[in-house]
Amino acid sequence: MPRASGTGSPGQAGAPEIDAAVAAAEAVMAKRFGARIRLADAEDLGGSGRSAVLRVKVAETPFALPRTLVVKRYLQPEGAAPRDSWVREAVSYQLFTALAAEERMCPELFAHDSGSTLLVMEDLGRAPTLAEKLHGEDSRAAEAALLSWARSLGKLHASTAGREADFDALLRRLRPPKDKDPLAVSGPAAVRALPALLAAELGVRTSPAAEEAAHAALALLDTGRHRAFSPSDSCPDNNLITNRGVRFLDFEGGCVRNMMFDAAYLTVPFPSCWCAYTLPRGMTEAMLAAWRAEVRVMWPDLDDDAVLLPKLLDAQLFWVWLTTHQFLTVPDARDLTSGGHLPRPDPADILLSRWADLARAANTAGADATAHHAVEVVAALTNHLGRRDLPLYPAFQHH
Repeated sequence: MPRASGTGSPGQAGAPEIDAAVAAAEAVMAKRFGARIRLADAEDLGGSGRSAVLRVKVAETPFALPRTLVVKRYLQPEGAAPRDSWVREAVSYQLFTALAAEERMCPELFAHDSGSTLLVMEDLGRAPTLAEKLHGEDSRAAEAALLSWARSLGKLHASTAGREADFDALLRRLRPPKDKDPLAVSGPAAVRALPALLAAELGVRTSPAAEEAAHAALALLDTGRHRAFSPSDSCPDNNLITNRGVRFLDFEGGCVRNMMFDAAYLTVPFPSCWCAYTLPRGMTEAMLAAWRAEVRVMWPDLDDDAVLLPKLLDAQLFWVWLTTHQFLTVPDARDLTSGGHLPRPDPADILLSRWADLARAANTAGADATAHHAVEVVAALTNHLGRRDLPLYPAFQHH
């Protein structure tokens, strides 16, 4: 995943791509500021197969600019239309750059260009990511980072409440993606297909009541309440722990949607990620309280467990079904964990843990059909894959 911290895997982009990105950035900056700005000493931050991400030095400029900037260029055929992911990311950074500095939870955007599918952004330096804290040796630092991230996620949601019209207007100025919310396609498709997959692959029958509960969870995609900006992929390696607080990176799926899909990152945890370990007892509750303290300013009804908890369970159910569909449809489960430089668990262990957690949460909530179905899936997964408990994040393993 693209990174702007200097700790990503180097060498994703070759020299021609780097030179082309720097030249394109100079052209875009000249157009944006009306004078030549020379960039030098490009450092590959290790984007992905889809993009080149570089740190560049501002060597010459007639304007007051930071000493370094980050350039991200999407790699695509010449003359191709801008990718949906570029459009989402450009619009997301535009939305936050228009906010007051204290509400900006991501790098500032200095320039962008649809022709070269390029972004020029603030360089947040070499701050550690949340992932690096979780894989470190200091449990207190990891705990503090998680709580800071949860609070920051709440601030991000609160600061973008009511800004969906602004986001849509920015989208229209570029080339609106076919689907504004990526989950609006993948989620319903997974819910429709999973019962047959579970029967074929694991021998698990999905009762009509369990299937109905999953379809009911899709209502989160359409509800007009509790909507805010979502980074879409708030995995630990996309969050920098800076001296100004947590900063979110990688908005390739950025959109405005029901924020319960993000809140489920606190309870699952990190449901879109196949690099997730488990958290110590009590950590989820503390993170949820930190997030809730920020969002209750805009949504007082979320102080009521009777309002919040059923929605969180729906979001948890949605993510478990979606990621199970992913697991059962990829040719090789190891493909789910491609990229990154930190160790990660076996995807089967992650999946088993998610169903076990769903069974407990549904049982607590009195959602009997969902709980019974989850228990059956856990038993079938254990029979097919073997039972291995998902370990704690490394920072918590020795404390």
